[in-house]
Amino acid sequence: MSLSPVSTSSAPSAVGPYSQAIKTDSLVFLSGCIPLVPETMKVVEGGVEEQTEQALKNFQAVLAASGCQISDVAKTTVFLQDLGHFAQVNAIYARVFGDHKPARSCVEVAKLPLGVLVEVEGIAVVRK
Repeated sequence: MSLSPVSTSSAPSAVGPYSQAIKTDSLVFLSGCIPLVPETMKVVEGGVEEQTEQALKNFQAVLAASGCQISDVAKTTVFLQDLGHFAQVNAIYARVFGDHKPARSCVEVAKLPLGVLVEVEGIAVVRK
């Protein structure tokens, strides 16, 4: 099995020693996407809704760079700094994923990188 790093300038570069994603022959493992604006590498202005929009935009950019699309996503994990934001995040997530409903976990964590409010990671299937 081959492992190929995925990289795109349409999403923020990694802020540590990791890849935006790793693609195998059959799966893509997307690292956690946080709401950084790729051009500035700064957290998007606004609250949890703006941050969720940006994190999912970054997620989609890495997904596209891997040759996949939303309908190829098999599993996501959503990390929230405050589970009280679940309804707001869920509404945006539902709009982005549309009729496609991958398996998902959503957990509250004490802190996220750079103090952001939301992070999204996932696993997608490589279509042949």
